[in-house]
Amino acid sequence: MRLRRAVVPLALCTVLTVGLAACAADPDEGTNGVGRLSAPEIEGKARSAADTAKAVRLSGTLVSKGDTFKLNMRLKQGGATGSVTTKNSTFELLRVGDALYLKADAGFWTHDSQGGDKPTEADAEAADKLDDMYVKVPQGDPSYKQLRGFTDMDLLLAGLIGLHGEKVKGDRDQIGGVRTVKVKGGAEGEGGTLDVALEGSPYPLQFARGGGAGLVVLSEWNKDFPLTAPSKEETLDYGKQLPRT
Repeated sequence: MRLRRAVVPLALCTVLTVGLAACAADPDEGTNGVGRLSAPEIEGKARSAADTAKAVRLSGTLVSKGDTFKLNMRLKQGGATGSVTTKNSTFELLRVGDALYLKADAGFWTHDSQGGDKPTEADAEAADKLDDMYVKVPQGDPSYKQLRGFTDMDLLLAGLIGLHGEKVKGDRDQIGGVRTVKVKGGAEGEGGTLDVALEGSPYPLQFARGGGAGLVVLSEWNKDFPLTAPSKEETLDYGKQLPRT
């Protein structure tokens, strides 16, 4: 009886010890350690990782000046390829070095967001020829700078990763199966919320812009992809200033 009475407290102690050890387990065990850092330090690590990356895929929605853009772009230092969708149309962009190409359907080429005259029969015929063909955007065209912005890795990342307001560490989460830690701009994330990877390099994996101004997912970091200018057979000259998108 004495032996049995001694076994019960011993077993109870063992259960309690295991339970307490589990409760005290380090949530950052097996991670890259950035979760232990302060919010500004985590943001700094994410910026550094992004700055040294050679390629990334960016997909999601951006809201700017009342316009909504859906992006699905693969970007690297030498150019980019992908698609942009606005309220009026969807078009593809391809940039190889400084050469920027746009491909869209006939509706894009006849669209006039400024409320101008209805396209003429000649305009419609020209648009049919441009349908699903690459058009090289002249660098002197006012659209060049805007469209190039969608293909500039450094420019896009600089605008997307920036948090406004006091940096606050948020909850743990998972993006694409990768554990993350959130960093918020302001207590409620009014200045944006950034998810930073806790596995591997501390890349930014998702950014929710403040005020509901869009949500983008960043993936395929450092995964290279080919960029080739379209052939002459795939390219046509628009012949005048591109329509506003």
